[in-house]
Amino acid sequence: MMNYNSLQLRIGIIGLGNAGSALLPSIAKHENVIVTAASGRNKERLEKFAHDYNADYHLSVEDLCRSEQVDAVYIASPTELHVEHVQIATHFKKHIIVEKPLAVSVEEADLLIHAAERAGIHLIVGHSFSFEPPIRKMREMIEEETLGKVRMINNWYFNDWMYRPRTPEELDTLLGGGVTYRQGSHQFDIIRYIGGGMLRSVRAMTGRWDELRPTEGAHAAFLEFEDGTAATAVYNGYDHFLTTELTFGIGEGGPSIKPKGYAASRKAIQKLKNSDEERTLKSQKGYGGNQSKNYFEEKHHQPFFGLTVVSCERGDIRQSPNGLFVYGEDEKYEIQLPNVTGRDVMIAELYDAVVLGKPPVHDGRWGKANLEVCQAVLESARERKEIYLSHQVAADPSLRRVSK
Repeated sequence: MMNYNSLQLRIGIIGLGNAGSALLPSIAKHENVIVTAASGRNKERLEKFAHDYNADYHLSVEDLCRSEQVDAVYIASPTELHVEHVQIATHFKKHIIVEKPLAVSVEEADLLIHAAERAGIHLIVGHSFSFEPPIRKMREMIEEETLGKVRMINNWYFNDWMYRPRTPEELDTLLGGGVTYRQGSHQFDIIRYIGGGMLRSVRAMTGRWDELRPTEGAHAAFLEFEDGTAATAVYNGYDHFLTTELTFGIGEGGPSIKPKGYAASRKAIQKLKNSDEERTLKSQKGYGGNQSKNYFEEKHHQPFFGLTVVSCERGDIRQSPNGLFVYGEDEKYEIQLPNVTGRDVMIAELYDAVVLGKPPVHDGRWGKANLEVCQAVLESARERKEIYLSHQVAADPSLRRVSK
């Protein structure tokens, strides 16, 4: 068990793909958090990780969660395995960060929330982009009414998501695949966090425009908050127009994107012979793979999850490479923000919850509320009608006791 007197939190990582690897620098930055173990399917990758970090490795999630060298786990396994892996972690009373989306249905989300409550552990959902400094600063400015009351929030993202290497499960909506579950969960998280959390309804359409990639590759959603604030979430992952043209050439993690040629991702995928080749290519992007990123050396601007523009009564706000541009009534000015990543703040939120007892923003109920929006977008598109929401919670944890 954790020695709370030492103030050190020991994390085990479940899944050493892109997400699991990307968290390692943020763990290293926190003076009181260390990584002590990992589990996964690739033994060679696990052995390299164990050597690099002087850590343990396990071939099963159960063995990792049983370890007395682990206080909390980061579940970066595929979405369809989240329910199983969260339940194992709660059984062994390990605190949890689980990648988004929390599950594939609100019923599954409830199951996991209640399991965490019974175990007396913290469950945080890793919607890392609302942890980013520009998004948190937008929320702060809205709370302070720097430009008056917020009236409209827009996030538009055009990219190549559908043609990055994918497993078959990532292209199966029933297993939580497609852009609405996998990427909409980020969009709705950003919009809900900026606007205070309490959405009222959703009207949306989705698009499946490539029969060889049989899941949602695009959506357009109109979201209305309880207070009347309007929002739009537009996503197109079909690798034509890219919003990096509008975001200073800066992408999700904050690096400058080097042009690879028009539709390079789509053309590369079309050259593969079958899904096995694609699965192999995706695996090479995980820890120690020959196409893996070096997240420790990557240089960052502020990260851009597409184009986010917030309109208030007396001005607009959008991101700049180093913070925010504010378009006020009399002048345009820039706010410089600290160069930290959302994952840094996510690790701090887990630590503060476990060690300092500070209620997390991104708890299980917050993750459930984002999942409800994902499902509502799919339902609205299918039924061609407005869907009213019933599981939304406030961005301020202290207000959740009165949230519906």
